[in-house]
Amino acid sequence: MKNRNQSNGAYDNGSLRYKPDDLESAISSTRRKPRFRDIVNLAVESNLHGELKRKLKDGIDREALERYRKSVEEIKQIKNKKTRGFYEEQNERLNDWLEVDTLVMHMADDVLDSMNPQDLDGDGVAELGGALKNTGGDIEPLLPQDERENRRKGERNAKWAININVIANILLLVAKVVAAFSSSSLSLIASLVDSALDLLCTLIIWTTHKLVQWRIRKLQHKFPVGRRRLEPLGILVFSIIMIISFLQILQESVKKLLPGGPREAATLPAVAIGALVGTVVVKGIIWIGCTRIKTTQVQALAQDCKTDVYFNTLSLLFPLIGHQLDLWWLDPVGAAILSLFIIYDWAETCLENVTRLSGSSVDDRLLRKITFLAWRFAPIVGGYKTITAYHAGDGIWVEMDIMLDKDTKLGKAHDIAETLQYCLEGLKEVDRAFVSVDYATQGPTGHQAA
Repeated sequence: MKNRNQSNGAYDNGSLRYKPDDLESAISSTRRKPRFRDIVNLAVESNLHGELKRKLKDGIDREALERYRKSVEEIKQIKNKKTRGFYEEQNERLNDWLEVDTLVMHMADDVLDSMNPQDLDGDGVAELGGALKNTGGDIEPLLPQDERENRRKGERNAKWAININVIANILLLVAKVVAAFSSSSLSLIASLVDSALDLLCTLIIWTTHKLVQWRIRKLQHKFPVGRRRLEPLGILVFSIIMIISFLQILQESVKKLLPGGPREAATLPAVAIGALVGTVVVKGIIWIGCTRIKTTQVQALAQDCKTDVYFNTLSLLFPLIGHQLDLWWLDPVGAAILSLFIIYDWAETCLENVTRLSGSSVDDRLLRKITFLAWRFAPIVGGYKTITAYHAGDGIWVEMDIMLDKDTKLGKAHDIAETLQYCLEGLKEVDRAFVSVDYATQGPTGHQAA
């Protein structure tokens, strides 16, 4: 975004950072002469916000923190596994702290400047509204440039990963259908069912991804906090379908092992072998590519591709070895083992999504990151009564009760709490943050007991 000057203020470096220092310039740009009271109010607010900004901008000693970091080469040279894990975790914690510090340093100015919009000419329209007014309340433009680029890159990569999976699964499903009709292998039929469900999984993920991205006014009114929970719901539905389908394969495998079933070892023709080998290669490549994209949908696809690599490798080996050694039971036993593996794997995924949708607490690393952001506001906050963070699907909701002096004016208390709230929501993991203000260490926290 190019530098620009507008009648309601000046912004620079594409960060939408409002510069209210030139009060005279802002006043002269209005259509009518502003009231003296408005000028006084604006000067008082600028003073208050200037003080809060100065305290927040002191920041942390980044160079002192970096002295505790160990390079990848140094960590590799550490032989003790626990010591190596300690330094890896310490590096992750340093990354989180520096990310939080950068976020606060970058966002605090813009958010504070957006508080208490000023109507200088008395026409009912706030001329000095700050960055949040110009972005319509969207905080993404206020984030550091690197963070914005990383998020956009992740979104593009996720879209590519989903589209490639759709195409690959269609081609592999066609190949498996041809192969299954040319062989009586139960393991191969199980592999065909797996490929059909893979395609269904990818289509569910693609559909929910599109629904979340749609910016339709009617949907925004119907889902005021967004539709991100559609993604784990889609994964949950697919998990249940996968479990039920492989229970059927397991049942067929048991029937084949019971007395009265066929006793001939299944054979795999060349087309079937080619389909299975092709599946292993294609899914292996997609698995490696998807592991680097840290979104829920793509991680679900990565898990599915990893399962397919193991599943199709064993689907190929069981009938081949059974035919070579004339072991008729190896193919149904292999299909049963594979079915049990798939059922266990997706039952675990199902339970994880149910737990998150039920509001489970966040992991320790993320809670430490949120707590550090709270600590970053220590220069302007008296203390913290409670900090609670929990899942609402894949996203995180945060509730924070901060302490201020009981004589703090309402305007100052509001600006501190809301600036902290916007900074919390600036974290990529956080969907919603709720910051309440208290003045006494004792007493209720504002919510009924769970």
